[in-house]
Amino acid sequence: MFGPGSQFHALFNDPRWALAMIRATVLEAAHPQIGAALLDNSTFVAHPWRRLRNTFTSMQRVFGADDDVRQREAARLNRLHARLRGTDPHDRPYDAMDPGVRAWVVATLFESAVTMRRLSGQPLQPTATARLYAECQAFLALMGDEAGHLPHTLDAFWPYYDRTVAEELENTEAMRIILYRLFDHLPAPPLLTDFPALWATGRSVVGPVIGAITVASLPEPFRRRAGLPEIAGVPTLMQGAYLAAGLARFLPDQWIQAEGITELLTLSPGSDDPRARTVAALRDQVKRAGALIRLITPLPPEPEPSAEDGTVGDGARRSAREFFAEVLDQTGDGYLDWPDLAAMARELSGRLDLDEPEETRLYNAYADWWRELQTALDTDGDGRVSAHEYAAAAPSLAGPALIRVAEVLFDATDSNGNGRIDADEHRALFRTAFHRDTTTTDSEGTYTRSEFITTFLTFMSGRHRTTPYDPILAES
Repeated sequence: MFGPGSQFHALFNDPRWALAMIRATVLEAAHPQIGAALLDNSTFVAHPWRRLRNTFTSMQRVFGADDDVRQREAARLNRLHARLRGTDPHDRPYDAMDPGVRAWVVATLFESAVTMRRLSGQPLQPTATARLYAECQAFLALMGDEAGHLPHTLDAFWPYYDRTVAEELENTEAMRIILYRLFDHLPAPPLLTDFPALWATGRSVVGPVIGAITVASLPEPFRRRAGLPEIAGVPTLMQGAYLAAGLARFLPDQWIQAEGITELLTLSPGSDDPRARTVAALRDQVKRAGALIRLITPLPPEPEPSAEDGTVGDGARRSAREFFAEVLDQTGDGYLDWPDLAAMARELSGRLDLDEPEETRLYNAYADWWRELQTALDTDGDGRVSAHEYAAAAPSLAGPALIRVAEVLFDATDSNGNGRIDADEHRALFRTAFHRDTTTTDSEGTYTRSEFITTFLTFMSGRHRTTPYDPILAES
């Protein structure tokens, strides 16, 4: 049911799968429990490209050939889901470990894959559909969920799906964000951050089109009940988009390899990957051309940095408000609270592929830091820290709890326990080799414990941009 011969594995490099994944995510977010969990805990608003890469990496692990990797990933996902529980704005509880909710997530992936093939004029054959459904059931079994939450047979699935769409799905805020606001404010991937005008222009055209196509592909009963607009001509546009994406499969394999495309979109400009250097060289050429244009037609000067925001006039530093928005507010809701720091712990744990108890130690260290921040910064007592509260205090964050976070992160990164971070351990965390500006004090050219902690604290309290932590915690 898993590995290179599976139906799901074949979807990875199918260009149509991108459209199907957006559709499935909308249907997931329309479920009240999933929508609330996404809104409270997910980084899909503030860091969509990171979320894209992490989701794809997780699917690769589950549907890859290595069973040990698959079992480890299932255990990691269960630990992640166990931490996601709370209540929605209507005081209804949500729990990411609810087996019925997890069955719905898998159901949306299955149904969207079937719909993707139908809309592109290549419907799945009955045997392939049955095999895909069996793989969905196998995935839930891998996660440890009891059978029956997803119907046992394919014939029973469609009444279950129709009933859930008609009775349980809602026009949730998370669903509206994905459909309408996510693309409106989607930040540029790391390699395009130097071209905000170009990115904004393309996004303003593509975003509404993708949103309209997604709406047109949703089940009609849900569209009516949720009050989603029906625009003349969009069903034809949707059909054309799926057909065009299907034709892309005839392109050379290296052009449509999902892993390569995902890595390129999420590649940090400072990476030592040869592709990053190539794109950086191209970006420099475009910058020079842009500078020449500005000389010919000068633009109005940009305003000077404001002292109120904590800007010190050094391009290597962030203002307090920038630091809050880019680093601390991981969920993008305008506030700092526990889900933001939990998202940091989740990202670092995922990069290092931590098992218990190392993962729990890192989460506990972040929880202690959150309590320290809450005590120092939550002046109005509402249980969270606003951007104004943070910028007004502009504190030095290097308290005992943050130092403990740095120590625990060092221990987790130092996988062989020799008290130093070598090149392989550095790459596991930062996904890049040592940079020339990395200071080392030992003869072996490794990262010492004190240097690692100092760099982390400098990033978190000094708000410096030029550290390896930017691609992990600040970039989208």
